[in-house]
Amino acid sequence: MIEEPATPDLSSSDFEKLWRRLKQIGLNAYEARSYLVLMGHPRFKALELAARAHVPRQKIYEVLDSLLEKGFAQMVQERTKLFSAVEPSLAVPSYLERRTRTMQQELMEQQLNANGLIDELASAFAEGQGGRGTLDYLRIVSNPAQTGAEYRRMISEVETEYLEFSRPPYAVDPLDERLVKKARQRGVSCRLILESDTLDEAHRQRLQEYSEIGIEIRQLDSLPLKLALFEGNRGLIALLDPVLTRPAWTALVFHHDGFGEAMKGLFESYWRKAEALR
Repeated sequence: MIEEPATPDLSSSDFEKLWRRLKQIGLNAYEARSYLVLMGHPRFKALELAARAHVPRQKIYEVLDSLLEKGFAQMVQERTKLFSAVEPSLAVPSYLERRTRTMQQELMEQQLNANGLIDELASAFAEGQGGRGTLDYLRIVSNPAQTGAEYRRMISEVETEYLEFSRPPYAVDPLDERLVKKARQRGVSCRLILESDTLDEAHRQRLQEYSEIGIEIRQLDSLPLKLALFEGNRGLIALLDPVLTRPAWTALVFHHDGFGEAMKGLFESYWRKAEALR
């Protein structure tokens, strides 16, 4: 029999805290408890570990196999198999590195699948929306990621004119968006009005790059809303939500000649009042 282990210097509250944190990085409940028990003794037989870690006997080999695979345990082959803990400073970083690589691979595969899925869903959506409703030219978008996706889609398709009221917080910062440069390089007329108080040195350097390729930029102390207008008839406006206590923007996506004409008139009135960058 293995002698009573010199238990790690862990109170029940410390054990509980470490057990929860191990689960947060990806171990399940049995794995986390078994690893903490393994740390309290140089070596354990599988069934001894099951008893100490309160893991069902029929589950302990599955748990140990997983800990071996994840790099938290190692096996010593003697007359019988014995298991010990891998030092935390080695186990945790290597596990997180492997998990990061796996997640990155999964994300790449999901992106490839999503690219094909978008085309198929777009076709099905177009068929399902064959009977246009009375407000198909207006859509409310409250998710910043969706707002950013709408912006990128429109600016990648624009052919003649792009106008923007730019103010934070940004779903997409136009000064960080390469698609703005690409639009200008293919001949699109681009004009931006920025809030002057939001400009830092990094932004000013990018503004210089924009000016050099023909993007026109002016500034004002404040702007009434966020606006991106494409071809004079479609785009987005974003308004600060007056109900929520934390700042949140709700975007209105539109494709309407009259509404677009009104937004262009608003832009032109502010353009005349705006100043060249100081």
